[in-house]
Amino acid sequence: MDDTALPLTQDMVLVLAIAGFTMIMFLFERIRADVVALVVLVLLGLTGLVDPEALFGGFAGNAVICVMSTMILGAGLDRTGALNRLAGWLLRRAHGDERRLLLLATAAAGVNSPLMQNPSIMALYMPVAARLSSRTGLPLSRFLLPIAAAIVMGGGLTMVGNTPLILLNDLLLAANANLPSGAGSLKPLRMFAPMPIGLALLASSLAYFYFYGYRRLPDTEGKGATPGRTQSYFAEAYGIDGDVYELDVDAASPLAGLTVGEVERMSGAPLLLALKNGDEVRMAPPADSRIVAGSVIGVMGTEQAVRDFAQLHFLCVANRLRTFADSFNPSRSGISEAVVPATSRYIGRTAAELQLRRRYGLSLLAINRDKDVIRDDIRNVSLRAGDMLVLHSLWSELAPVNRERDLVVVTDYPKAKQRPHKLKAALVIFAITMLLALSSRLPVSIALMAGVVGMLLAGVIDIDEAYASISWRTVFLMACLIPLGWAMDSSGAAAWLAGHISALLPAWMPPWMLELVMAIGTAAFSIAIGNVGATIVMVPLAINLALAAGGNPTAFALTVAVAASNNLVTPSNAIISMITAPGGYTAGDLWRVSGPLSLIYAAVTVLVVNLMF
Repeated sequence: MDDTALPLTQDMVLVLAIAGFTMIMFLFERIRADVVALVVLVLLGLTGLVDPEALFGGFAGNAVICVMSTMILGAGLDRTGALNRLAGWLLRRAHGDERRLLLLATAAAGVNSPLMQNPSIMALYMPVAARLSSRTGLPLSRFLLPIAAAIVMGGGLTMVGNTPLILLNDLLLAANANLPSGAGSLKPLRMFAPMPIGLALLASSLAYFYFYGYRRLPDTEGKGATPGRTQSYFAEAYGIDGDVYELDVDAASPLAGLTVGEVERMSGAPLLLALKNGDEVRMAPPADSRIVAGSVIGVMGTEQAVRDFAQLHFLCVANRLRTFADSFNPSRSGISEAVVPATSRYIGRTAAELQLRRRYGLSLLAINRDKDVIRDDIRNVSLRAGDMLVLHSLWSELAPVNRERDLVVVTDYPKAKQRPHKLKAALVIFAITMLLALSSRLPVSIALMAGVVGMLLAGVIDIDEAYASISWRTVFLMACLIPLGWAMDSSGAAAWLAGHISALLPAWMPPWMLELVMAIGTAAFSIAIGNVGATIVMVPLAINLALAAGGNPTAFALTVAVAASNNLVTPSNAIISMITAPGGYTAGDLWRVSGPLSLIYAAVTVLVVNLMF
């Protein structure tokens, strides 16, 4: 069949006009992308380009179900605080070497990236990066961009790592209805089909930043704040510095038999934040709590100060957090600020009288009064209206305090319930889910939804939290644009475009070079209209172009789907938009550092796809 001879029909004109309208609206961003997608859906229905019975089929498609499932599974893992434990492990393994730390952090992010939607992974790794920054003194800009690049490139390890790959199978199956006679039907790709591409891309990203890119990263602090940056903020504003440690008390220690209040009054004592006596673990232990032989104390301070205090009082400093690992997890606890309002019942009373630790689980660390910071004997300082209290607590303890309105918490803290005790259950369920997805007997969407049901039944996440974890904006964007891809194919518009493009190309051009052109073109489209729009428009075109040029349609479609995520240079990529302000990156920084990596991305994708097919 000679595609260049295809006549331009009215349906083709309408589809191309709607596709052009979509690109223009996405490019100028006058209207939100999901609203534009909804307008496109209605236009396809009004013009009759998609049958009414199929118009809303995108909402029930496997791609949308997979996206919703991965969002819920990601939220379940987030509730357990699994990724927040990585920061301490990475610091121990890096041994103070910046390049080694960068390599470990980016590798961990890249390996985790196919587990859930990329923006969700980036949101989880931002506090990890912030803690690494505050612990090492390196600017946040040295971590965020390499981690973001590893997440984007590692997303190609599975068919659910990013939205374009999730969409690909639905588009391949839809294309079968319009293939020319004699062409073999296209089959959906297995869960780990793109893994060779993802591994090559991730390795390329790690090598790029380890050997070259790290020298080009800016040394600027960002303008924004991430959840983990509170530690450096409180160090600068209040002199509350250092990290958390565990001290073991034995019978030879003079602290055995003393109360928490008596220890706090000792010279050089670190901040006492937690206490374990027997089987009882208590955050914010009351001042009259007794320390005995066998107690474990959770403290905060600089490493040198903590070790000096431990040596002086015959205490053993644990190499890592064991007793309080869950309690001191940044997703469960941290430092916050709260203002004493003029109507507060706390005015004129001291922290000792209010029993903040016993009644509310709040450790008072400092008071900011008229720009003066009070840290000495703060338990006996009478509170005034306008005082800013610096507190350490479990995040869950702040909600009831806020409701009473005697203190107004001004720090943005995690509101979701954290369930670190469900970590093993969540990991087992996720592992089983991946094994089911690997099975050829079950569609990926069913396997992922089975994982969602498992997490709900195991109590890792409840149903209301599952609903809240779904980004309905993403769901509508995908579901409303999927019929546009169908219309591009069924109307013949994709075949018409492919025929004319192939006629303009030189006859000597091999298929791999055409794939490279498609990869770069798709990356350019993703910068302008986002990865979902680029996938919807370019996959049908790639399939028809492969048929016209004698190439492999699946290979061309896979190249385009992977290349649709190749946007590391502009904030039109949701991940890049998340890191631009916190990392203080300018447009020039992004192009200078990520521009060469984007070219490597395209070249590696085409190379590995051709080796696979």
